[in-house]
Amino acid sequence: MTQDMTLDEIRDLLAPVLARHAAFDGWRKEAVVMAAAEKGVDADIAALAFADGPVDMIDAWFASIDAAMLDALPPETLDALSIRKKIIALVEARLALVAPDREALRRALAILAMPTNTARAARLGWRAADAMWRAAGDTSTDLAHYTKRMTLAGVYAATLLVFVDDASEGHADSRAFLARRIEGVMRFEKLKAKIKGVGGGERLSLARFVGRLRYPAI
Repeated sequence: MTQDMTLDEIRDLLAPVLARHAAFDGWRKEAVVMAAAEKGVDADIAALAFADGPVDMIDAWFASIDAAMLDALPPETLDALSIRKKIIALVEARLALVAPDREALRRALAILAMPTNTARAARLGWRAADAMWRAAGDTSTDLAHYTKRMTLAGVYAATLLVFVDDASEGHADSRAFLARRIEGVMRFEKLKAKIKGVGGGERLSLARFVGRLRYPAI
């Protein structure tokens, strides 16, 4: 029964459907009311679960995308892939998950781009990147741990900005954009390895992953 649920449990319940309503009502209390009605939750209790407003709602939706991504690509699916292909698969899985709610995503990105939300946006970008790297099997704890996540957050952010306006079939333009960003860094790393006289290939390049790109985190 929903009346016995904690506020965190209510957030988790409503988060996946919030975007559907935010596409029409914006990231406002009206979207919470509609999501609550859909899931049989008291509207006043639902409002308490998202008391911090629009960014709190967006945060919860993005967290639900993190969880759904892991469900879509369990370890047994990823294990057979190279690091490069794992990261691409994880980003593309996220794009597929948000595809039905692109208008809500557009509105969310506009809210997160506001100066007052910069720090929160950066944290959400870091969290998404961390979830992807952990799913890909990364266990680094040194400086590479941070550079990998900062870079992937930037690549993901840039890809989302392309994705919201992508009218190509199957979002082919967004996938190509993502592949180009990764391939560009791989070429840079291979060139560095060649100059240093070190054999590289994909394993060397992707051990640090796209560590030389810089985009604003979202």
